[in-house]
Amino acid sequence: MGFSDLYTSGEHRRNLAHFASIATLAAIDGEVSSEEKHMLDRFAKKLDITPSEYEEVMKKENKYPIVPPHDSEKRLERLYDLFRIIFADHLIDDEEMVLLKKYAIGLGYSGEKADEIIEKSVAIFSGRIDFEDYQYLLKN
Repeated sequence: MGFSDLYTSGEHRRNLAHFASIATLAAIDGEVSSEEKHMLDRFAKKLDITPSEYEEVMKKENKYPIVPPHDSEKRLERLYDLFRIIFADHLIDDEEMVLLKKYAIGLGYSGEKADEIIEKSVAIFSGRIDFEDYQYLLKN
C-alpha cells in the first residue's frame, strides 16, 4: 500500500464520519424528510460515499454521535471541513444553514457563538468579506 492510499483512506474515513454525523442530525427528529434526503444525497456525492456506506449509515439502528474534540482548534477545523463540503458547489441553501447550526451546537458551541461563526464563515467562503477582514486574514 502506497502513501497516497493511506492518505485517501484516512480522508475517506473522515468524510464518512462527517456524513454519518450529518445523517444523524437529519434524523434527529425521527424521520428524514424528502428535503433532508435530497441534501444527504448531495453530501454523499460530494463526500464520495459509496451506496453501501450510505445504506449502512442510514439504518435506523445506526446512530453516529458527534464526538466534539476538546480542543477548540479541532472543533473549528471540523466546522471548516463541513463548510468546504457545503461550498464545493459554491452555493449554500437554507437547509444547509440549519444543518450547520445544528452541527456547530453538536460540536459544543453555544447558539450565539454558532451563529457568529457561521455568519463569518459564510462571508469568507462566499467571498463577501470587507477589506479590513481581508487584510486581517492575509496578515495573520
